[in-house]
Amino acid sequence: MSTSKYTSKLANQRVLILGGSSGIGFAVAEAAIEYGAHIILCSSNQSKLDNAVARLKAAYPTQTSTQTIITHVCDLSDAANLDTALETLFQVATVNGAHKLNHIVTTAGDGVNVPPLDQTDAQTAYKGMNVRLVAPIVMAKFIPKYVESSPSSSFTLTGGVRGRKPGPGWSVVTAVSAGIEGLARGLALDLAPVRVNTVAPGAVNTELFASIPEGMREQVFNSFKDQSTTGTVGRPEDLAESYIYLMRDQFVTGSVIESNGGILLK
Repeated sequence: MSTSKYTSKLANQRVLILGGSSGIGFAVAEAAIEYGAHIILCSSNQSKLDNAVARLKAAYPTQTSTQTIITHVCDLSDAANLDTALETLFQVATVNGAHKLNHIVTTAGDGVNVPPLDQTDAQTAYKGMNVRLVAPIVMAKFIPKYVESSPSSSFTLTGGVRGRKPGPGWSVVTAVSAGIEGLARGLALDLAPVRVNTVAPGAVNTELFASIPEGMREQVFNSFKDQSTTGTVGRPEDLAESYIYLMRDQFVTGSVIESNGGILLK
């Protein structure tokens, strides 16, 4: 008789993915479905959510016939209304509290446009923090109410390699990335036994780079490849493995998983 001691760890668990309509978040959704989870996708754009659901159903017709996919629009950049928006999200994700969450992953982020330091003001700095740092802080206060209180539950944040390896012109990004790692360590204590960790990606080829003209984009990616040890740019499906690991390993908390092609070695 065959057993699935490892591959069944996420079976029938409920996973909320913020930023789940594209990029790394969508890859995490794919992986979670493959492992048997029910997923809740959150994005700021309903059409992107609808497209994500259609892609998932086309790729996983058998799984999605029995595993739930819920979607909800939530604008994490709207700091003034964030409390209300997130409470509504958690109500939807848990079916008004009837089904607690097991895991939360936030991969949400805005564009990669970073102004030069001499053009950075307070408003620009605050804007750079809203989605990636401020939103997870506010999310955290809802976790005791809406997430199963167990070391089998997790909250995974997304930082970045610049938190460990700054680059010229990336001071604000470096501050936010480092802040995310510090936040996760603090929340690992405040939210225990729920586990809190960070994934810190290097350069990953996602839709965030779509705004860069194609010719220039190739130059940017070649630069990323030169900086890495592997000579590659990350793929969303590579990064998804890090998030799935942090959901499945019930003994890891307050930690950072680096997935960056070895850029820290050069």
